[in-house]
Amino acid sequence: MLARVVEFDGVSSARLAEMKQEMEGTEQPEGVSAKEFIVLHDASAEKALVILFFDSEADYQSSDAVLNAMPADETPGHRAAVAKYDVVVRETT
Repeated sequence: MLARVVEFDGVSSARLAEMKQEMEGTEQPEGVSAKEFIVLHDASAEKALVILFFDSEADYQSSDAVLNAMPADETPGHRAAVAKYDVVVRETT
């Protein structure tokens, strides 16, 4: 499993609430095949981390191309960094 970790700056609580409402009940963007995603927010610093999980390198690569092409108004804020990680341990209770 792979994770795409994106850091955003300039992310207000209002913007995240707006995005959450827009996303409820909708499908992922066409071409994105994430199995799960998590959004973390530091309201005082106006920063967010978005972590998307993929089953394979092929899923990661095709989704990465779609996500990189997204217009800025469809993201939480200004994209500051994007990184790819191998998921070594993942546990839920």
